Amino acid sequence: MWLIAGVWMFLAALSAIAAIRIKMPAALVEIIAGILAGNLIALRTNAWIDFVAGFGSILLTFLAGAEIDPAVLRRQIIPSTVLGGASFAAPFLAAMAYAHFVAHWSPDAAKIAGIAMSTTSVAVVYAVMIESGLAAEEFGQLILAACFFTDVGTVVALGLLFANYNAWLVLLCVAILCAMLIVPKVLPPIIERTRRYVSEPGLRILFAVIFVLAALAASARSEGVLPAYFMGLACAGMLLTYPDIKRRLQSLTMALLAPFYFLKAGTYVSLAAAANGAGLIAALFFVKMIAKMFGVFPLARFAFKYSPANSNYLTLMMATGLTFGTISSLYGLTHHYITRAQYTALVTVVILTAIVPTWVAQTLFKPGEEPEEMELEVP
Repeated sequence: MWLIAGVWMFLAALSAIAAIRIKMPAALVEIIAGILAGNLIALRTNAWIDFVAGFGSILLTFLAGAEIDPAVLRRQIIPSTVLGGASFAAPFLAAMAYAHFVAHWSPDAAKIAGIAMSTTSVAVVYAVMIESGLAAEEFGQLILAACFFTDVGTVVALGLLFANYNAWLVLLCVAILCAMLIVPKVLPPIIERTRRYVSEPGLRILFAVIFVLAALAASARSEGVLPAYFMGLACAGMLLTYPDIKRRLQSLTMALLAPFYFLKAGTYVSLAAAANGAGLIAALFFVKMIAKMFGVFPLARFAFKYSPANSNYLTLMMATGLTFGTISSLYGLTHHYITRAQYTALVTVVILTAIVPTWVAQTLFKPGEEPEEMELEVP
């Protein structure tokens, strides 16, 4: 067990060093490292790695929600909802139509394809925003908010098209709403009275709430990242008040937990299977990218008057995929809506959209100056 942990963390360390040297987000390099390790040395996950990676994705999603300043969200509510809605609808309809009418997938499989291709990757976008320093800028906040609304569309579509309406779903919705109302009011006094203790009782309570919500989400046949996102959004104002707490959460997540998630995502890709389905993978990739570009870029450039470079950057960030794309693909496979070959194609496209748009955006269209180190410095 410890040797396996050492191998995974050594890969994570090499990825971080390489990311700093080539000035690319560590998340992107970790995904590539996972692909290489999965295919060259047969790196595989196990139960505890799945848990650590899952916890990493949940905390990344929580922090992504918490990064959205409520005041900025109120100011940017129109562009973020419009851009987020277009970012969801265009690839959803395009990929579903291609899968059904061109690739001749079943209606349910085509719906899964549309959902998987419609997503943005909160985890990748958040990691990029943090490492590039854009999370502190209003433009970065807009991107995070727009990603939030895109993924809300994805989750709603998955729920409506493959609804499992039962008491667990009702309980999950009620629990999320209660947690969003109660936790931001209850935690600040606890944090204020105990913040000098390294045991961090306030964070332990937060983790407990997140775990319980994730359990309810699993019972409702949803995913733990969904309530985590809403919880992060609800706690954003609280964490702005306690930047030291937020910094410790970021350090824990980015140094220890998130690398397991991004490395694991890379191991999903079989280069041999991807080669066999290269035509379908390429077609789905271009369907998603073209739909995102036609859906988002004109609105960013002409409706909201962003510069050409910023419009391109925003569009490419909205075209990334990972967390919800992988989740919806796995949902389709486990519920027998898609075959394993279709799953491989979808997941490969999802991984490619985590890598290619991010690399192009960071290389050609990155706003502002690159910081000296690919780390966010918080006083």
